[in-house]
Amino acid sequence: MSAAAQIVETDAEVRAAMRAVGAEARAAARALANAPAGQKNRALTAAARALRERAPDVLAANARDLAEGKAKGLTPAFLDRLALDAARVEAIARGLEEVAALPDPVGRVLATFTRPNGLAIERVATPLGVVGVIYESRPNVTADAGALCLKSGNAVVLRGGSDSFQSSAAIHACLVAGLREAGLPEAAISRAPFASRAAVGEMLEGLGGTLDVIVPRGGKSLVDRVQREARVPVFAHLEGLVHVYVDRAADLDKAVKIVVNAKMRRTGICGAAETLLVHSASADRMLAPLVGALIEAGCAVRGDASVQEVDARAEPATEADWRTEYLDAIISVRVVDSLEAAIDHIETYGSHHTDCIVTEDKAAAEKFLAEVDSAIVLHNASTQFADGGEFGFGAEIGIATGRMHARGPVGVEQLCTFKYRVHGDGQTRP
Repeated sequence: MSAAAQIVETDAEVRAAMRAVGAEARAAARALANAPAGQKNRALTAAARALRERAPDVLAANARDLAEGKAKGLTPAFLDRLALDAARVEAIARGLEEVAALPDPVGRVLATFTRPNGLAIERVATPLGVVGVIYESRPNVTADAGALCLKSGNAVVLRGGSDSFQSSAAIHACLVAGLREAGLPEAAISRAPFASRAAVGEMLEGLGGTLDVIVPRGGKSLVDRVQREARVPVFAHLEGLVHVYVDRAADLDKAVKIVVNAKMRRTGICGAAETLLVHSASADRMLAPLVGALIEAGCAVRGDASVQEVDARAEPATEADWRTEYLDAIISVRVVDSLEAAIDHIETYGSHHTDCIVTEDKAAAEKFLAEVDSAIVLHNASTQFADGGEFGFGAEIGIATGRMHARGPVGVEQLCTFKYRVHGDGQTRP
């Protein structure tokens, strides 16, 4: 048993245990940074096999989490994020195999150049070191984060939420089985063995200097706390205030299809649309069908006066609605007078996560894509594609909305930094 895998109760015990986790992860990171690609891939494929073999155990653990969540009165959207079934477990296993199939990002030569004095310089991709991931209800994050960090040569310390504690533990056991089979240190994918909130504070302090970066995955209160209190760099988005703008030159059938999917495919994910903007010049032919399609799909609509005029089922929108990430079957709808007004609305209320324009006007699309300062901008496609797997990254550890280093889906390449290798032949500096 790891020195950190113990029952803890007091803050002092939490600190000691978490720092032991960090120290073990740091030692594992040194070994993992130079592990051959084949060895890392064997660990991932073995973990996928273990997940399939232990699927009944994973589903039983998830059933216990769901029962406790229902007893606590968790919302349907929250329970959906927590829930696993056979198909979702299989998708997690396939995700591990997809990450294994990706090119190894470590050791890539990013640039080469030779100085006039003969020095040959290479910029080479290297792991970040030890990544801390703090997340809430989605148990699949355990596998996604573990796989991406392993593939990119990073050790990881996982701290899942109490609501998914048992599910995450069952999935983590499969990852450890894969590491063991491949002969890699089990601490390469570490997990806080308890759900104490004090563990989050210890991670934000950096676990005694062993964490190199933190990635929060969860609601606004969690991410806000991480961004305020973390003493190490953070890859994060505070919330996904996602917009779909239907331009005057949009195709109606295409717009309805995209808007309903962007909102209703899965309402609880960060790429779900929260606000619909419609150009006033197209409102006569677009607004009623769009609002009607959303309501018929089971979505509550909160709109401005124009929206309420075309459909009495729409409730009045307040100023707060334009700033709300519902993560539920609710959307705010506003009519705007121009493309520029849509962009201004997104800049005023958006969170720089994901935004979409629906239009057949190429110039309007190019203007939107150029001027909307979000991590992901789309033209004529659902915002639900804001996902590392859909980008071909195999999976994602999160979607970063900041402007430093990683932005958008954070996959294996974004979990690498670089160093310079300089080759000389006796040069000295005058």
